[in-house]
Amino acid sequence: MLTVSKQACTAIAALVMASLPATAQAQSVEPPEHLYVRYSGSVLILKVANISLTAGFNDGVYSAAATFESGGLLRWFDDTNIEATSNGYRQADALHPYRYEHINHASNKGRVVGINFEDDVAMPDVQPPFGSMGEPPASDEDRAGALDPISTLLSLMTSLPTDENGVCEGRLPVFDGKARYDLRFNNLGLDDVNTRAWSGEAIRCQAFIEPISGYDPGDRPDEEETNRPVTIWLAPVDGVHVPVRFRAQTRIGAINIQATQLYAGDATQ
Repeated sequence: MLTVSKQACTAIAALVMASLPATAQAQSVEPPEHLYVRYSGSVLILKVANISLTAGFNDGVYSAAATFESGGLLRWFDDTNIEATSNGYRQADALHPYRYEHINHASNKGRVVGINFEDDVAMPDVQPPFGSMGEPPASDEDRAGALDPISTLLSLMTSLPTDENGVCEGRLPVFDGKARYDLRFNNLGLDDVNTRAWSGEAIRCQAFIEPISGYDPGDRPDEEETNRPVTIWLAPVDGVHVPVRFRAQTRIGAINIQATQLYAGDATQ
């Protein structure tokens, strides 16, 4: 079973950096040249996380960087200071990453967790290697078609499903360098949301994490954890959808993450 800190970090970091699917039936949306979002989170009255996302789109390519730093209560369990980057190609139907990597600066291992994308298969490139890739490890078949966490979030922002269900439906395969999981979504309709960075009517979306492979014994989420969704509020900003609020229920209380700064537009500003 996940510890409180691992559960919270898995749910929030995965869904800040990986939210919704872009399918083969997606309609391309022209993204802004530059996007920046900063988030801050708390459980009860205690601050638990600072998160940021920066992305640029130019001439058929994209690059992005994200950070996730735990603080306050989470530090009683597990320090986390993740810095992640993703680079890839932007085509009419979807984003196609070619390199992702992240490092947890709070760890003393200095491990760089990388993913290369070869023939639509996410291939781990971890230095130094993990002692275990999970039981069972993610197979080539599991990793085929999976995207890295950052690219899936950007896919949400740049393309919208055109089927009758609209945004926040279906499931998405994700690979983070070791764990392979699906994100399953449920659209709860429109809702008013108010954050420091954005206020208005947003799509309220439930997301469930479903583990597939690449988990060590004791780390795989149990049934109680997988039945507990993360709720995401998706705001229309400059022609794309941006997550502006997250809420996850854990054993220590509800974790709330809200956007505190948001910019989408010209890269020169």
